[in-house]
Amino acid sequence: MSLERLSEVVNISRSHLSRIETAEAMPPPDLPPRLDVAFRTDGIFMELYQLAAREIHPDQFRRRMELEARACLIEEYAGQIVPGLVQAEGYARQQFVVSNPKATSEEIEQLMAARMSRQALLHATPPPDLSLILDEAALRRFFGGPAVMRAQVTKLEALTLTSNSVVQVLPVEHGGHALMGGTLTLMTLKDGAQVAYEEAITTGMLFEDVEAVRERQRAYDLLRACALSPRDSAAFIRTVLEGLPT
Repeated sequence: MSLERLSEVVNISRSHLSRIETAEAMPPPDLPPRLDVAFRTDGIFMELYQLAAREIHPDQFRRRMELEARACLIEEYAGQIVPGLVQAEGYARQQFVVSNPKATSEEIEQLMAARMSRQALLHATPPPDLSLILDEAALRRFFGGPAVMRAQVTKLEALTLTSNSVVQVLPVEHGGHALMGGTLTLMTLKDGAQVAYEEAITTGMLFEDVEAVRERQRAYDLLRACALSPRDSAAFIRTVLEGLPT
């Protein structure tokens, strides 16, 4: 099939398809299923996309993504920024722009495609259970304008208490705690193994040692006990939403 014809079928420009074909651009996450339909390939493009999405990340984070995809429970604390797994598109894009001020629009779009592809695991069958502790600062700190933050806070409110997600807010009044200064992700795999991933400004470290993971799990559990309940967290998030400029 020519690129011109494929462009008509999948509704993406010929030039964009050409860059994807030559591995100069990451495919958008909604393209692989359309390619599978166009070529009747029964999920092959979706499988290839998952491989490609992992390849653009550094080794440590790539390993984290592989484990994340196998997890049945993901627990995360975030102090300054909404975690990537639950970021709205506008919020994620603004984060990448701020973090990479010299990045081209194509580089930003590749990062966006990778970020959105990670979120697909939350729609798996069955999805992993997700538990988030968000510092109040992550809700108050703007990435983009009020409209961007409104979309993000609305998304968080919807996840506050569902069949597979819990979001709890840690108010600033709580004061200092052991997990300040970064983010922590704890993953329990389907075979019962547990791993932890700590992330700073530009670096991340994966812990698979049992004792190291246990120490971080204890710190997370203590913080969860101090956070607002899911019901009170939902009310808090609605207050933040109502306080955003229209």
